[in-house]
Order: sequence, then structure tokens, then C-alpha cells
Amino acid sequence: MKITLFLALFVVLAIALSTKPLLGAAASALETVLDTSGKKVRTSVNYYIVPGSYPYAGGITVASVNQTCPFNVIAGDSSNGPLPLYLLPVNEKKGVIRIHTDLNIFFSDGGVGCPDSTVWMLKDYDSSAAQKFVTLGGALGNPGKETLADWFKIEKYEDAYKLYYCPNVYYDGSYPCSDIGISEDEYGNKRLALSDVPYKVRFQLA
Repeated sequence: MKITLFLALFVVLAIALSTKPLLGAAASALETVLDTSGKKVRTSVNYYIVPGSYPYAGGITVASVNQTCPFNVIAGDSSNGPLPLYLLPVNEKKGVIRIHTDLNIFFSDGGVGCPDSTVWMLKDYDSSAAQKFVTLGGALGNPGKETLADWFKIEKYEDAYKLYYCPNVYYDGSYPCSDIGISEDEYGNKRLALSDVPYKVRFQLA
């Protein structure tokens, strides 16, 4: 009887220990980003980044603000609709986009009017404004000091998402970790920039 009870306890303990790592692994998996139709956002698919509230009018596009090239990344309105883009995580083998993951963002249309790459990056072209703006001209991949400004993240925000800057691949404090929000100037240009107020967004299949 004692031997049978001991064996039963041993089996229960062995099962508990064997399943614990699996539970931990599941808990640590990062949440998948979903598009406006509820499907997983994937790396090889074109998307629009649109405002986080229905009816999703306008969205992320580009414009020349205070300089010719590279273009600034801006929040357009219903008359200046979004441009299709791709999201490429630092681990290119992952087929889906997850929150809190370093990724490059780049417009799929290479002919937007400038010879620079369509990859997003942080840059300050306006010395009169104490802000870092999102422009084009970044580099794909190659995480490190030279591409520090080219990595962004997607985070959950209320009932949608927000864009965030704070790369894990390499970080030396050159730019502060910050949400990506909108900086509107006196001419109505709504440039994406580091901000304390995040721009709520969703991802819509292009």
C-alpha cells in the first residue's frame, strides 16, 4: 500500500515538473498584433497604419516639410490617405508581428519622390523644434549603433495599438525611449515625432 501511494505521488510530481516549463513558455510568448479584421499581422503583407478609432479615415503617409528630401512621415487626413507599408521584425524568420518587438517599418512604394530609402528613422531636421521627427532614409536590418534610429515597436494602447521607440537590439541613450505621437505645426502639418501623447493606431490590410 505504501509503495503504491509513493508511486502515485511520484507520478503526480513528475507531471507537475514536466509541465511547468511549458506553462512558463506560454506565459512569456508575446501577443500577436491583429489587423482591423482581427487577423494576425504578417511580415510579407502590405498594411495601412490608420487611426485607432472607426471609421479609420486618413492614416500614415509622407510629405515634404521644411526640406525636400527625405520626406517626413505624417498623419494624413481623409483627403491624403495612407500609403501601404511593410513591417519587418529583427528576427526575419518570424512570420507574424508581435508587440514589444524591434522592427523596421518601410513604405512598399519606393517611388514616393525621393531617392532615399522608404525605411522609417528618427531624425531632427528642425532645430527650432525640440523634438525628434520620424522621416524616411533609414536602413533595413543590421541592428547596431549605425541603425539605432531605425527600430520601432508596436505596443497595446487602450483598445488598439501605439508605436513606440526604445530598441532592444542596441540602445545607447542617443534618443530617449518614447511613444510616437503627432507634432502639428502652424501650417497643419502633422508629423510623427517622439511624444508624451501616443498616436493610437490600427493596422488595416492594404
